[in-house]
Amino acid sequence: MELLSNLLEHYGYWIILLFLLFEMLALPLPGEMMMGYIGLFVYEHKLNWFASIASASLGVVLGVTLSYWIGYRLGRPFIIRHGKMIHFSEERLNRMTVWFEKYGDKLLFVAYFIPGVRHITGYFCGVTRVSFQRYALYAYSGAIFWASLFISMGKLLGPQWEQYHSTVNRYMIMFGIASAMVAVLIYIYRKYGSQVVERMKKLFWSLTRTVVERKIRKHIRYLLFYRACDYHHSRRTG
Repeated sequence: MELLSNLLEHYGYWIILLFLLFEMLALPLPGEMMMGYIGLFVYEHKLNWFASIASASLGVVLGVTLSYWIGYRLGRPFIIRHGKMIHFSEERLNRMTVWFEKYGDKLLFVAYFIPGVRHITGYFCGVTRVSFQRYALYAYSGAIFWASLFISMGKLLGPQWEQYHSTVNRYMIMFGIASAMVAVLIYIYRKYGSQVVERMKKLFWSLTRTVVERKIRKHIRYLLFYRACDYHHSRRTG
């Protein structure tokens, strides 16, 4: 996009920082596309790779920090009062809070790869009073990884970035969703591992027993059929 290129040419690292800061505050800005163009500018030696990643990471970190404290300041009373306007009831908030307490901190790292999700995690964590230290550990590390990955890919692909942008973005979304699912499965296994294994064993033996019983019944029917045939044949010949 020409607009992004012009902004980068005129304002450099400052626009990188501000652009990603505002995107993390849930403004409708194309963060991945911006970082792809940053990578292209690094490829063309118009920007420094390390300084670009540092500016982008700082912008994201500031954005997720502000969104956390805004959510913290508004708190549950805001959701109770105004949540219905955005289809976000107190009951839904409570369900999400329970879910987040189980899986959320690990998912903060990969939430950046899922559009729409990364924009609300800061507000949500603030509203639900998630420990800031716990939040910052995963949110900040995820921010640095996300920014570094997209800028580096833009640098690697160079002029071909625009051609592959939609494909790369699609695979990144798939990566984020897959990582989230893996995190949930690991949690379930760690907490309920022995129970799951025990149930799987019971299910296996139950299925095995069913198959064996069916085969035995089948053989018995065949055996009875053949004996009946032999009996009738012997009576006829006798």
